[in-house]
Amino acid sequence: MKNLLLICLLFSLFSCKQSPKQPDLTQIKLDVQVMRFEKAFFALDTNHLDMGLNTLNNSFPGFSKDYLFNILGTTVDSAMKDSKTFIRSYRSMFDSSQQLYADFNPVALETVQGFKAVKYYYPTYPVPTKLVTFIGPINSYANIITTDAIAVGLQMYMGKNYSLYQTEMCLELYPEYISRRFDKTYIPVNCIKTIIDDMYPNKALGKPLVEQMIEAGKRQYLLNLFLPNTADSIKTGYTQAQLDGCIKNEADIWGFFVQNNFLYESNPDQTKDYMNEAPNTPALGDGSPGMIGQFVGTRIVQKWIEKKGNIAPDILMHTPAKQIFEESHYKPK
Repeated sequence: MKNLLLICLLFSLFSCKQSPKQPDLTQIKLDVQVMRFEKAFFALDTNHLDMGLNTLNNSFPGFSKDYLFNILGTTVDSAMKDSKTFIRSYRSMFDSSQQLYADFNPVALETVQGFKAVKYYYPTYPVPTKLVTFIGPINSYANIITTDAIAVGLQMYMGKNYSLYQTEMCLELYPEYISRRFDKTYIPVNCIKTIIDDMYPNKALGKPLVEQMIEAGKRQYLLNLFLPNTADSIKTGYTQAQLDGCIKNEADIWGFFVQNNFLYESNPDQTKDYMNEAPNTPALGDGSPGMIGQFVGTRIVQKWIEKKGNIAPDILMHTPAKQIFEESHYKPK
C-alpha cells in the first residue's frame, strides 16, 4: 500500500491531489452513431457532382450543408466547382486518413464515455447523438458542435509528423508547439472541451488575471470529471515534462504572480503571456508551458473544492471566481 501511494504521488500528483470519485456510468444509456462523412464525400463522382451532393445531403441531413457552406466556405453557385477542387487537392490526405483511422472505434469509445459522464452530471443537457468525421481545409475547424452532433475534422489529427504540418505554410498557421497535439489522442478531449464551451461560453476575457486563471481552472475541473482516465498531459495540453515542472515548482510559480502584483492585472497586453497558447511562459523559462494560468487556476479550484467538499459542477461553474479565490486561501508551499 505504501508503494502504491508513493507511485501516485510521484507520477500522478496533478490528478491525485484532488480526484473526484468516479461515477458508475454503466447505467447511462446513449446511442451515438459514428458517421464517416469524409468517406462519402471523397467517394463522390466528380463528373456528376450535382446528383452526388443531393445524395450526400439525404445521407447527412443538416451536416452536409454545414460542411459546404461553413467549413468549405463555398456558395450555392460554386458548390460543385469548389467541391471538385477540394477533392482533388485533399485526396492524398484523405487516403492517409483512411489508413490512420481505418478503425475509429477506440477514439469513438473514449469520446462516448465522455458523453456519458456529461449526461451523468448534466441529465438535461442534449448530449450529441452523432459523432461525424470529415476532412476540411487545413485552416478550418478541428471540432464543431451542431444541434445533434459533434463533428471532428480529421485534417487536424493526422499525427504530429504528418508531412503537410511540416510545410512553411502550415508552420505559419500552426507552430510546432501547437501541431504536436494534432494527434488522435486529443480527439476525445477536444470534443469534450467543445461541449464545455457550449455549456459555459467563456466570458473571462478582460477580467483580472487571477479570475481568468480560475475560470480556466473551472473548465479544467469539468474536463477531469468528464474524462477521469485520460492523461493529464493530454487534458492540459502541456508536455509531461512541463506538467511535472509545474507541479515541482508550484510555490515558485505562485510567488512569481504575487511578487509582481499580476493577480489583479486586467490589461490584455500584460495577461496574454499567461493565458494564451505559446511554446512557454517567457518569464518562467523555456521549460515552462504556455497558458500556465490554467495550471494555477486548476490548483486554486482544487483547493476550494477540497475545503467545500462535494460541490455539484454547475454550482462550481456559477460561483464567482473572486469568491473561489478568497475562500480557497490558496498558498502553495
